[in-house]
Amino acid sequence: MAISKSELSRAYLAIAIGGVAWAALQTYVIHSFGFDWYMAIVDGVGSSLLLCGACWLINNNLRYYQPGRGSYINLFIWCVALAGICAAGARYLLPLLKPGEVYVNFLQQSLIIRLFTNFLAIGWMAMLSAIWFSQLDQKETEKRRNEAESLARDAELYNLRQQLQPHFLFNSLNSINALIGFKPDQARKMIHQLSDFLRGTLRKDDQQRITLNEELGHLSLYLEIEKVRFGHRLQTEISCDRNCGEAIMPAMLLQPIVENAIKFGLYDTTGEVTISIRGEMDNNYLVLMVQNPYDPQTSRPKQGTGFGLRGVQRRLYLLFARNDLMETHANDNIFTTIIKVPQG
Repeated sequence: MAISKSELSRAYLAIAIGGVAWAALQTYVIHSFGFDWYMAIVDGVGSSLLLCGACWLINNNLRYYQPGRGSYINLFIWCVALAGICAAGARYLLPLLKPGEVYVNFLQQSLIIRLFTNFLAIGWMAMLSAIWFSQLDQKETEKRRNEAESLARDAELYNLRQQLQPHFLFNSLNSINALIGFKPDQARKMIHQLSDFLRGTLRKDDQQRITLNEELGHLSLYLEIEKVRFGHRLQTEISCDRNCGEAIMPAMLLQPIVENAIKFGLYDTTGEVTISIRGEMDNNYLVLMVQNPYDPQTSRPKQGTGFGLRGVQRRLYLLFARNDLMETHANDNIFTTIIKVPQG
């Protein structure tokens, strides 16, 4: 488990503070039995140093080993063993200071109590360490999972974008090829427009947020290219409320929707077709509506028709984790696509 230096420092500081508090308490208890302050301090400090060492060992052990279900008996044995080592250390090390017969007898008679209190202290330390390291491990696991989901989401968004661009690019290149022979000026104009459109596309990240005005400015380049392809047959009407121009939305969200509208509005007809794009604010949502006429005998649009609409719906889900931000309707030979972009 990867633990930062600051987290380790806090753990060691907690052990040190606990050791000082334990030494002060034990010094007071020993003095209350009639021993002088010197001997009481020696007993308290010596026992606390042993106890701090045991707590450090159990904390460091749990840093690398988290007991699973059914294996807490090993941790219990560890606590008992360390408590016994602390009691034995006090029993054999403190008499080396030659404190006197009375203190040695007192030390021997209090070994059971020392063993029990040491076990309680080490047990508390083990429990707190197990909980703390378990929480750190859960946070690290959650962080790794979030990073993996983020990478997967970015990869899917990138894949959606890569699938959309070649379709439009091939159509544009075919149109340029058709114009070169008899309308070279329009072909050059279309090449410049295509270059500007692709340059703007490459600069935008799939999760980048831009204003509606910026999105419409980029969309106008796309529409100019399409108007070269379809000539007077393609007409557009764009209307937005005054207060929604600065609303934030994902970059390049409208283009595949408008491309879908052009596909179903113009491919099966020979007359003029008007694509309507409308933007407005509704509570805390930017609502965008794209409408196009269609022939129900040939187009038969359905929910999610075309990769463009499926891609937009999938992208909205990846960005906002919601499936209710896009809907389509087909009424009176008008196909309507509505998307809602949360602003909060």
